[in-house]
Amino acid sequence: MTLGELLLRSDVESFLYLEARLADESRYDEWLDLFDDEVHYWVPQGRADYDPATRISYINDNRNRLETRVRQLNTGVRYAQTPASPMRRVISNVEVLEVIEEIGSTIVTCGSNFVLREHSIQATNELRTWAGRATHRLRRTDHGWRIAAKTVELVNSSYSLPTLAFVL
Repeated sequence: MTLGELLLRSDVESFLYLEARLADESRYDEWLDLFDDEVHYWVPQGRADYDPATRISYINDNRNRLETRVRQLNTGVRYAQTPASPMRRVISNVEVLEVIEEIGSTIVTCGSNFVLREHSIQATNELRTWAGRATHRLRRTDHGWRIAAKTVELVNSSYSLPTLAFVL
């Protein structure tokens, strides 16, 4: 691996860690600022090997829908997240899968594994584990990285899941 490749991976890892921390700390406006205007945020039901327009997905959001989701979370009265679940994510196995150099920008597709621990304090008081693989398509701008697309494949997404009332 070249020095340039190592530096790029380190830069991408730092960005993914920042995204995770903002979500963990319920800093949803700052988290939303990491996304492009034309973002596609997708959590498929099962593997991400289908067109989300043809089947049901857990989440299939564009920018407007993400903004609505964040507005609801920020009200402090969203039943499934009042009070907000304490959460912590562990991100690992970060890989840069593709790099496309365009005039004035760089597009990077990266994959990572994650484990998210959620203390569901609203009703069941259980400590839940969410695990899966996230694929990000990142675009470097004058203001840093922006998420153009994010796909989250949950390990258990083919089965019944508790409410996804927070952001993955």
